Amino acid sequence: MRAGNGVRLDGRVVLVSGGGAGIGRGVVEVCHEAGATVVVGTLEAATLEAGTFDNLERVEVEHLDVADPAAVTRWVDAAAERHGGIDGLVANAGLTLHPPFLDVDIDTLDRLWCVNQRGVFVCAQAVARVMVERGQGGAIVAVASNHARASDAGYEMYAATKAAIVAMSRAMAWSLGPRGIRVNSLSPGLTRTETVAATAEADPEAEARFRSWHATERCNTVREVGECAAFLLSNAASAVTGTDLIADQGMSARLGDLS
Repeated sequence: MRAGNGVRLDGRVVLVSGGGAGIGRGVVEVCHEAGATVVVGTLEAATLEAGTFDNLERVEVEHLDVADPAAVTRWVDAAAERHGGIDGLVANAGLTLHPPFLDVDIDTLDRLWCVNQRGVFVCAQAVARVMVERGQGGAIVAVASNHARASDAGYEMYAATKAAIVAMSRAMAWSLGPRGIRVNSLSPGLTRTETVAATAEADPEAEARFRSWHATERCNTVREVGECAAFLLSNAASAVTGTDLIADQGMSARLGDLS
């Protein structure tokens, strides 16, 4: 499944929302290595200001808040106009908020829904319209989470938004399949993003706990999740649509509590 071992995206234009850090950054780097031109939408100020991807010649970085549908439309349409179309989307932008159930307020609920669920929908819809108009098909990957199937206290709304992404992707696969557009969701487990790495490095007990949750005794790297996304975008996955790829090092296969 590695981009260097047969998965190629040469000549394709791929949009990645939330591509400035974490899993999104892994997706961007792998897709670029596989030959794609990658258009990144991000709210990460450090990425926008520091030129994180300056050494990657086919990566364009732009400010994007997926909670703003009009901004999403502008981002997608501008990319399509510059490049003559869009071949793939990885709808990755999302929030992880998990306050105690009894303390959740409406603002938190609305923010999670607008970014995690509605944000994926509007990105997918805007890109699909471009793909349909162009008439050459494409592939959409919506990043969900293994919380869509097994979750924990405090993750009620987060888990609900990720389960919604999985369900929406199944339906979109049928809506868009006749137009040559494949749609899949990708459900990573705990991934060694910048935040997770900092937590593990600061607390050896946390590191040991994270390892114990996985059959492989390690978390995903952001690159591994990026390789899964690149696979789903590529011709290697031409028979794959309407499914959810779980990439969690066996975490969700374990019986019993993860403590």
